[in-house]
Amino acid sequence: MKAVTGNRLDDGAVVYLSDDDRWTSDLAAAARFADEDAKPVLAAAQTRVKEITDAYLIEVDDAGAPAGRESLRETIRKSGPTVRLDLGYQAEA
Repeated sequence: MKAVTGNRLDDGAVVYLSDDDRWTSDLAAAARFADEDAKPVLAAAQTRVKEITDAYLIEVDDAGAPAGRESLRETIRKSGPTVRLDLGYQAEA
């Protein structure tokens, strides 16, 4: 299964395309597509240049968690910097 991800332009947050064609920061709420259906969805997302940048596909499992070789990168990407806990998303917690 695949999900579409990118970065929101106004704040740089990691976002995922949801079932209602909106961007969400919650990976569990991201729409999941069969491999063969994902490329046209990605192509459409890449045209939304006023909303996001660098849209691409990631592998996800049935629960919506990152899977495959991207799992570590996507976990770090959505969690924020790994060197200083006073920066990024983890500073808000």
